Amino acid sequence: MSVPELDRDADVARDEPSAARDPSPPRGLRPMILRLHFYAGVFVAPFLVVAAVSGGLYALAPSLEQLVYRDYLAVEPTGPALPITDQVRAAQQVRPDLELAAVRPAAQPGDTTRVLFTDPGLGESERRAVFIDPATAQSRGELVVYGSSGALPVRTWLSQLHRHLHLGEPGRIYSELAASWLWVIALGGVYLWVRRYRTHRQRDAAARLWALDRASRGRRRTLNWHGVVGIWIAVGLVFLSATGLTWSRYAGQNITDLRSALSWTTPELDTALGSSDPSAMASGGHNGHGGASMPPSPEQMAPVDMIVGEVDTVLEVAQASGINGAVEVSIPADASTAFTVTQTRQPWRFSTDSIAVDGVSGQVTDLSRFAQWPLVAKLSSWGIALHMGVLFGLLNQLVLAALAVALLTVIVRGYILWWRRRPTHEHRWGPPPKRGVLRGVHPAAAVAVVAGAIAIGWFIPLLGLSLIAFVLVDATIGARARLRSRREASGQRL
Repeated sequence: MSVPELDRDADVARDEPSAARDPSPPRGLRPMILRLHFYAGVFVAPFLVVAAVSGGLYALAPSLEQLVYRDYLAVEPTGPALPITDQVRAAQQVRPDLELAAVRPAAQPGDTTRVLFTDPGLGESERRAVFIDPATAQSRGELVVYGSSGALPVRTWLSQLHRHLHLGEPGRIYSELAASWLWVIALGGVYLWVRRYRTHRQRDAAARLWALDRASRGRRRTLNWHGVVGIWIAVGLVFLSATGLTWSRYAGQNITDLRSALSWTTPELDTALGSSDPSAMASGGHNGHGGASMPPSPEQMAPVDMIVGEVDTVLEVAQASGINGAVEVSIPADASTAFTVTQTRQPWRFSTDSIAVDGVSGQVTDLSRFAQWPLVAKLSSWGIALHMGVLFGLLNQLVLAALAVALLTVIVRGYILWWRRRPTHEHRWGPPPKRGVLRGVHPAAAVAVVAGAIAIGWFIPLLGLSLIAFVLVDATIGARARLRSRREASGQRL
């Protein structure tokens, strides 16, 4: 559940029996979670709004780019496909000034072949793609593609908007802050809503946890919609938070380090081929492993045309090994490096195998089967594809877009609840829940909460830093309020 606040103190005093307000654990946790939910909702919600809007648009981007770039991606089949080698050479004639990097052959009739080039004038992770008609080897045009997903310009623009607002590395702070707090707000909201339901269930058998109460009016109706919609989308919000953090700068690095320490990383293919150079063998075998890697000798260097001529053979070997469907073939820079063929992320594809092949001999030098990956690596791959709206195709995209819209409605209703908490005789914002929440918690529980907050704050740095900021701001406001109260009391005595 998300954003500002789920209940107000007046409602608690009116609706909950005295036993429910007993500060003994676990009921004593409610004021603390309520206050945390309030502050996180008020201050983090604007970041969540931006993330929800941009993320909802990005979720639809895979289908959007199929429509916008249909002239590049699709052709009318006019005959059998030419050898991939011929298609690649046709693309090289279009861009003879660029270095060949990879090729994505047409996966089915009506698709174009995408030939990828390294362009020094492009940004990080960007390549230039020339789209070739497989039957005629005619160019359909060229576009810049981004990342391993091969995102085209519209999807790339939306991706960067969602990731860093087109502000570069400084802009990533916004998305990491939103992802860091989303799971906290969601789980806190679930706790508050379930606890409220259990309390009201004791007096009203018609109390609802999962269903909207359409008979309610005013603030209660807003609260009901806020709570019910929030609990329905809570699992999705936690998922988006977890997968989003894996891409973040600070928490993401901690996650990567943890996975490496526990051997949960995705296996990498060994693309170095054997060398006949005695010095290379003495230094540890394959180039790039053991000691300092040796540059390729003149004998190892091969003309680009010779390497390109091996693509069809490499694809045949890969298909014989079960690496089929939509794939990307990475072109080696020299004869000492193997070709790699990797299955790309596609809707309803749950495994992405890859293979390394010696283009000269056709020998398989390394093979990575998705089934043999560590479980966490598999979950990470599925989670990324699901977050990107790819795993289940259009259905996946529509669910993500609906989740974004639902989150926006929860945020708006959270702010409405906050506004309606203001005193009717004053035009000011609603006050936060009462302070001193830890004093009502059992000492052991308080120690556990503080220790947990420190550990989580260290692992998710922006969460920890912003939590410290909330505490400092709250302490400052509280100190000023106490000082004002003492001055007023002194004035009354005088």
